[in-house]
Amino acid sequence: MDLYPMKLQAPLKDYIWGGTKLKTDYGKKTDLEKVSESWELACHKDGMSIIENGPEAGRTLKSYLDEAGPALLREHAKKFPYFPPPIKVLDAEGKISVEGHPDKEQGERGEG
Repeated sequence: MDLYPMKLQAPLKDYIWGGTKLKTDYGKKTDLEKVSESWELACHKDGMSIIENGPEAGRTLKSYLDEAGPALLREHAKKFPYFPPPIKVLDAEGKISVEGHPDKEQGERGEG
């Protein structure tokens, strides 16, 4: 496993309330008309960051971390039920729905 600064391709989401600023102001390349969310760091089943550069180019970040994780992440990542926590950038041009996030018990039932 090579350790180097990795550029990640973010999964993009196109919910009804999205706008165009993630494309126009942040340079996100996509055929989507509107982009609601850019998942800048994600190892989620519904969207994975893809490594864009270097010898690991084309791999998902999850695949890389699954292989390199213990040596790379060490003890600090063990504090989290999953790692890394997702980092998202949102563009809400329209009205966005109010979301209720579950407590730990509900979250474990729904997302594991």
